[in-house]
Amino acid sequence: MDKMEERTRQRILDLANLADRRGIITYTDFMNLNELNIFHSTVGKIPFVRWKLFGGYAKAERQLAAFIPDALYFRYDFSQKGDSDEDAIPFPIVCLQIRPLNLKFAEKLSHRDYLGAILNLGIDRSVTGDILIDEECAYLFCMQKIADFLCDNLTRIRHTTVLCQVFEGERKEIPLRTEKIEGTVASVRLDTLLALAWKTSRSSLVGMIEDGRVFVNGKCITSNGYHVKENDLISARGMGRFVYEGMLSQTKKGRYLVKLEKYV
Repeated sequence: MDKMEERTRQRILDLANLADRRGIITYTDFMNLNELNIFHSTVGKIPFVRWKLFGGYAKAERQLAAFIPDALYFRYDFSQKGDSDEDAIPFPIVCLQIRPLNLKFAEKLSHRDYLGAILNLGIDRSVTGDILIDEECAYLFCMQKIADFLCDNLTRIRHTTVLCQVFEGERKEIPLRTEKIEGTVASVRLDTLLALAWKTSRSSLVGMIEDGRVFVNGKCITSNGYHVKENDLISARGMGRFVYEGMLSQTKKGRYLVKLEKYV
């Protein structure tokens, strides 16, 4: 175990113990795919508290964890809380909208441009979540504690003057740029779905999977034959992510027609 992994595990255990000892909800910062994988391999050691993951919207890649002591967990009564457990927990996440002040003279900005400008302010990546790019603006999920700082100081990205402000709309109104993909596969295995999503051969993906660069719902999967379940989120480092939406039908030759939603 390297030092980074050891520190991450210890931080997770410390927050879980604090939630249990003080009877309060505690939160991690936003975790990347590696940290989420460490989280999933650690939570088995903390059966004394409940936990939930959330990143500001459904299927977010970067997520933070909430540790909930039993007394509060039953007080929230998740089974009666409407859309999702996340709606019941006050996650300290804010969505910021970043848009050019003058659209006519604005540059076409990439995810790297937005992230670079944010990090150049001295912001640690752990307090920011996903950045979603729309045609004319971007949406940044961040910890509540740095929202005001970003709104006050994020004023320029490359040569474009921008306005950063709290997004006041509903979470479901945030546009997600996705592409629907349908195709047939011999079986609902991790390698076949990756090949369908990125229109490449299964053999070319073997090394990526075995090297630990593919994650399903935040867990590192190193088996090509891993059976993917409906609504699983698959993330491949350096390539992107998609949701397996399920099987549509079976062909006469025994292949399966499946549907994916890929984030673009």
